Amino acid sequence: MATQTITIRVSPEAARVYNTATAEQQRKLEALLSLKLTEVARTTRPLEEIMSEMSRKAQERGLTPEILESLLNE
Repeated sequence: MATQTITIRVSPEAARVYNTATAEQQRKLEALLSLKLTEVARTTRPLEEIMSEMSRKAQERGLTPEILESLLNE
């Protein structure tokens, strides 16, 4: 699959998580972000609604910033 480089603004915590991840973890995060961006582009729902739903689902499943960091560091 061909890829292109883009620049996006993220929170300092998100940047730290990405920058401290291994190369393999970074590739996985990039793939996840690419899939989500593509999903957003294909839907008619507002972006804010999709983002709120993703956040809500992650919180319902117990995902916290600390757990995310731990998962990325494994």
